[in-house]
Amino acid sequence: MADKDVEQTDERGYAPAPWWADLGTWGAVALIAFGGLVAAWVFFRLPGTPEEPASAYYGAAKVIAIGLVAVGGTLLGRRRT
Repeated sequence: MADKDVEQTDERGYAPAPWWADLGTWGAVALIAFGGLVAAWVFFRLPGTPEEPASAYYGAAKVIAIGLVAVGGTLLGRRRT
């Protein structure tokens, strides 16, 4: 197969970015605050809290972790420029 038979492009096939990639600093801070609110909601056993609070704490921790990663990435990106 010759090189002229193969179509070459300069584009790379990247997967789409995750939903939290374009949150920015304030969006990430809002995620952290929302995760903290959910954790407090579960701690005080307000209406809607599941029977097993570990699953709700796990969900709150995931939201907080995503927020921390997003805010850290945003701040590191700003520091590099």
